Amino acid sequence: MIKKNFYLIWLLGVLIFSTTALKAQDVITGVVKDDTGQGLPGATIVEKGTSKNAISDIDGKFSIPAAKTFPFTLQISVTGFQTQEIELYELTTEPVEVILKTANLLNEVVVIGYGEQKRKDITGSISSVPAEIKSQPVVSVERLLQGSIAGATVTQTSGQPGGGVSVQIRGSNSITAGSDPLYVIDGFPINNDYGVNDAGVTVGSKINPLSFLNTADIESIDVLKDASATAIYGSRGANGVVIITTKGGSKKKSSITYETYFGKQEVIRTLPLLNAGEWWQLRKDAAINSGKTPVLPSVTGYKLDTVGAGTDWQAAAFRKATQQSHSLSILSGGDKTRLGISANYLKQDGVLRNTDFERLSARFNIDHDYSDKLRITSSVTGSHTKANVAPAGVVSALVLTPSALPIYQDNGTFVKFSPFETVYANPINSLYNQLNQTITNRFLGNLSAEYTIIEGLKAKVLFGADIVDNKQNRYLPISTYEGTALNGDALVGSVFTTNWLNENTLSYDKEINEKNRINAVVGFTAQQSQSKGAIAEAAGFSSDAFSYNNLGTGITNRTPASSASEFSLASYLGRINYVFDDRYLVTFTLRADGSSKFGAGNKWGYFPSAALGWNIANEKFFKNVRNVSLLKLRLSAGSTGNQSIPPYQSLAQLTYYPYNFSGGTVSGYAPSTVSNKNLGWEKTFQVDAGLDIGLYKDRLNITADYYYKKTTDLLLTRTVPGTSGLSDFYGSQGSTIYQNVGAVSNQGFELAVNSQNLTGGLKWNTTFIFARNTNKILDLGEGVKQYIPSSSAPSIAKVGHPLGSFIVYKTDGVIKEGQTPLTPQSNKGAGGQQYKDLDGDGLITQAGDRAVIDNQIKFTAGLTNTFSYKGFDLAVFFQTSVGGKLYNVNRANLELGTGYTNASRELLNRYTPTNTNTDVKEAYQDPAITISDRFIEDATYYRLKNISFGYTIPKAVLSKIRIQALRIYVSAQNAITWTKYTGYDPEVSSNGQSLINKGVDDSVYPNNKSYQVGLSLTF
Repeated sequence: MIKKNFYLIWLLGVLIFSTTALKAQDVITGVVKDDTGQGLPGATIVEKGTSKNAISDIDGKFSIPAAKTFPFTLQISVTGFQTQEIELYELTTEPVEVILKTANLLNEVVVIGYGEQKRKDITGSISSVPAEIKSQPVVSVERLLQGSIAGATVTQTSGQPGGGVSVQIRGSNSITAGSDPLYVIDGFPINNDYGVNDAGVTVGSKINPLSFLNTADIESIDVLKDASATAIYGSRGANGVVIITTKGGSKKKSSITYETYFGKQEVIRTLPLLNAGEWWQLRKDAAINSGKTPVLPSVTGYKLDTVGAGTDWQAAAFRKATQQSHSLSILSGGDKTRLGISANYLKQDGVLRNTDFERLSARFNIDHDYSDKLRITSSVTGSHTKANVAPAGVVSALVLTPSALPIYQDNGTFVKFSPFETVYANPINSLYNQLNQTITNRFLGNLSAEYTIIEGLKAKVLFGADIVDNKQNRYLPISTYEGTALNGDALVGSVFTTNWLNENTLSYDKEINEKNRINAVVGFTAQQSQSKGAIAEAAGFSSDAFSYNNLGTGITNRTPASSASEFSLASYLGRINYVFDDRYLVTFTLRADGSSKFGAGNKWGYFPSAALGWNIANEKFFKNVRNVSLLKLRLSAGSTGNQSIPPYQSLAQLTYYPYNFSGGTVSGYAPSTVSNKNLGWEKTFQVDAGLDIGLYKDRLNITADYYYKKTTDLLLTRTVPGTSGLSDFYGSQGSTIYQNVGAVSNQGFELAVNSQNLTGGLKWNTTFIFARNTNKILDLGEGVKQYIPSSSAPSIAKVGHPLGSFIVYKTDGVIKEGQTPLTPQSNKGAGGQQYKDLDGDGLITQAGDRAVIDNQIKFTAGLTNTFSYKGFDLAVFFQTSVGGKLYNVNRANLELGTGYTNASRELLNRYTPTNTNTDVKEAYQDPAITISDRFIEDATYYRLKNISFGYTIPKAVLSKIRIQALRIYVSAQNAITWTKYTGYDPEVSSNGQSLINKGVDDSVYPNNKSYQVGLSLTF
């Protein structure tokens, strides 16, 4: 009986245990909604303390296995909403309803120099690139700033794949020193120094050093603009700071993401030129008007076309080019360790044939909590890039080579020589057969350890290295015009740059009580950079077979060259942020920098700043004001510096010269610069007044800033006369030295508006930015009112005018019959170009009749609208630049009308005895360009910068095949451009490498428009 009861009890226990276990393995169902009651798709639901997770579907519904034991906690999060936790005490058959509140943007954490800060506590001017902009398929990170950051002027200086990008934050501070912002990538500060990617061998567009970074790896981009925000970087903060943080692992979930896109590119436009018959008539008219007999040069092996369409050189050179990108990332983590690994392959063919850019990169981020007090982090990025670069001058040759000349000879080989007067090489032969290549391997990594001494007090030590190995190859084969005279010419060069960094900081972050909050940091940093380069060259090859790979077979030896340079920087820094009662904010910053670049008595510079903030919305008297969640006033002032000049500029330097001595050549040296022990820091003082407004529960956020910057003690190059005994290697034109002279000012207004227009099932967000900056040169040194870098260029730096202005003759139509000719040109008869006599002396002279024309962008703006509805998303991004000017060098050459080169179709309306009502001068054989206002054009443009349309597959469908997310999309870049500019493109054509010449379009590789189809797949 007892035994029988025992079995009954045992059986009952098994049944109870089994039932409980079965129930514990049941599923919790629920729905995630926003505060309007709409379902939220894409919400992450995690069982706290485990790896169990789920994703809500298109209607916000989810299901997740219940924990084995109750109670347990679910964490629910989705971008743009506050994370919420709910505790479950028992299994229920009713769906769990979770209401998420819209995230308070004020509690967002923003990366600042040497730390982080909540947006509500910020006293400086800091902007962040929106998520919808970061997703654009671009090669380099700077392009993401364009139209998305108020006050950032971004210009792609070349359409060469992987080519240069110029960035100015709140205008140009310098004239001849560096003007690009400082970039801080995962805590490592680097200058976008093009020298690290230039061994000095290739010719043409330079490759952008920041193109090594895969934009798909970027988590956030924060831009520091005013002195309060940038002063913590002291000597390198004057031009603004761009802080880039890459993606890392998460405790919440693991993911494997594959992102790819394929696309096509084409040149935005080509230039309208004369066909062969029209060109021949122009050549005949030019000869006759010059009193000469029209002639064609004699040729063999092919014929010149003088009656038909001839050769369309642009059509032969430009193509529809492909691009593709593949990125794979693995993000994982647990309570102790978070891991991020990624790899990327990118290939972009150029719209000019035989040009391209290829990148292979990898990234490894690890964040490990060794103990409750010690945290170790590491970030490593490695990349290999390779670019085939368009030779210098090839774009100019494409438009100037007469259409009468064929590409190929009768036997099918390339025409090697052009028989015409000014363009000698066949540009298609040059494109196809010249080798002009740059290869770069780059390693950027750092390792840091952070130790919590007591609650709120942390010590951090960071060691980092940036290593760049650049190799360049160039070969001019015998089959090209450029290589014929030398019987083939080969060059190889390399530059190896190492940059190491050590940072030691002590930070304190503490809420002392409900009303007092302190965030402070002090530290010491040291950084050193060293570069070594070498170039070897040989010519006179019996064959092109070896290209640059066997210099020893060249019978003509060239003098090799090598170089080495280094500089060091040591710094002390400190900052304190104090917040009282969430109403009153104070920030003080001080940095001291010592640079080896400057004179013995001026190596150290001191850069302080202070900022105040007042959260008016948190005052008692403001509590009854409805629908205003934020009203904050900001005021800051401070000083930052610039040391972006080559090393050794404060020292007297010697230069090698070959001397003829006793009938032989011997080596010698002579002074090339004088010492300047007083050479010191270029300093920028800036004041900023800002207003932050949040309305309707932060659905509408407005930020406005007014600023004034004055840069003094400019690091300005001055020419030393040849009579001083100093000269350059090639003659007695005089050397240049750096001095601290001159001043420049920038003042402007910025506005950024973010609006959540619709938040229900249909979501519509708008971002609008507007910026206006006025630049003015205040001083160029004692007795100096203007600086003209070249008499053959249109650019001038003049006191009272903005950088990038022009000095030109002013045209006054064409000379009419019986009119007194006012022209410096040789054609002084009717039909010649007439100019304005500004000084009234009856002559046209350089000294008296050239006028300065200001070149100032009135404003830049960007407008982004994003829409989403049931998995569909649409983003439309417009960008504009209004008021700038460009001097169009192509147009100046194409309107010469000599018949020596091809010409613009404008010359079909040229002056003739039967066509006198025109402003286009007659054809005439005068090959000298007169720099005039005729070729200064309005560079204003409005552009549909990006449009993308995508669809995210519902979670309910994907969950069956164990996929977290899948989005497919189509997009277009530079889809439509509205402009009156007659060149290839008003943006890419700006020569941004030189601030004085930044408004000159001198045959730059044209920009492109592109179309992509892509997908993002997450497991």
